[in-house]
Amino acid sequence: MPAKKVVLAYSGGLDTSVILHWLKSTHGCEVITFTADLGQGEDLSGIEEKALKTGASKAYVLDLREEFVTDYIFPTLKAGAVYEGLYLLGTAMARPLIAKYLVEIAHREGADAVAHGCTGKGNDQVRFEVSVKALDPNLQVIAPWREWNLRSREDEIAYAKAHGIPLEGISGESIYSRDGNLWHLSHEGGPLEDPWWEPDEELFLLTTAPAAAPGDPEYLTLDFEHGVPVALNGEKLSPVALIARLNALAGKHGVGRVDMVENRLVGMKSRGVYETPAGTVLYLAHQALEHLCLDRETLHYKELVAHKYAELVYYGLWFSPLREALDAFVDATQRTVTGTVRLKLYKGSCTVVGRKSPYSLYREDFATFGADAVYDQREAAGFISLFGLPLRIRALALQEETSKEVSQA
Repeated sequence: MPAKKVVLAYSGGLDTSVILHWLKSTHGCEVITFTADLGQGEDLSGIEEKALKTGASKAYVLDLREEFVTDYIFPTLKAGAVYEGLYLLGTAMARPLIAKYLVEIAHREGADAVAHGCTGKGNDQVRFEVSVKALDPNLQVIAPWREWNLRSREDEIAYAKAHGIPLEGISGESIYSRDGNLWHLSHEGGPLEDPWWEPDEELFLLTTAPAAAPGDPEYLTLDFEHGVPVALNGEKLSPVALIARLNALAGKHGVGRVDMVENRLVGMKSRGVYETPAGTVLYLAHQALEHLCLDRETLHYKELVAHKYAELVYYGLWFSPLREALDAFVDATQRTVTGTVRLKLYKGSCTVVGRKSPYSLYREDFATFGADAVYDQREAAGFISLFGLPLRIRALALQEETSKEVSQA
């Protein structure tokens, strides 16, 4: 059944400007736009007017930065989730939040469909659509890149000019495909499609070149409560302010760059360059505090959970029963992850140089190489004997079998 009213995830760029017009002309539907402020650093003051001028009947612009940090970034940080050991999931975490509000606005406005500007090659189409299905399985999803005959940026510009779509601030866009928010900035496409090509410094927008970073190291402290960062250098800050300030601080020292070839969910490999200054520091600090406060078995099992959690987020399964169940486990582990971590920023590196917690499981009287009155080293012999007993028994069995073979030869 053809859609009559559609809510479009709208950035105001070339893709979504063309999509807005295309939806109206091809599907004959009313289009309402939704733009999420996730801290991408763009001036969104004129985006409502631009959407209306391009043909939208109504335009929503919502500041979701606080919710993004509190309900998406911090749970993922507490889980320690990193995709393929490098990607801190900045785009992947943002898509389900945008999808949530696409659905909410569709309900509010009586829309029967939502639309997005993702291509048929990427992960984001999956993240948006799976999230929408989880929240309202009755909503249609329209993905123009899988329907229309436009195949390039040049085709889109020609379409825009032919139909009088405003191009102010669009025609000079970067050769790279970028996605930014408060947590990170990603770069794909253009010369990055050659995995041998080293990015030019002009590509990076959030981080100083390490060689050009300050010549003296800078120290900082981060305070955590139950796994959540709450203060920078002793100053209590809101979640958004803390990340914003830490982005500037770490970015100045060139911290947070990642260049990787990753496995997309749709089956192909892609190369992405990511800048995540605050995220890089927070992950290191949080990990250091967990190493201090979690017992060995919990810490090691949580590493397995972190791997699965990262996959779920990357695959677009944020609104899944398993992710919710893993959150319950993670939250239980974070009850004692409270304390302070001291870090050093220098020339692109971030190093943990100190950590303390009222729940620390580190005991100097047990760990010391000096004299102590709490540990009887003679007891280690019995432990080693029992711990190694299975290997000893196996070795004895092998010896007996070898002896039989020799005697029969």
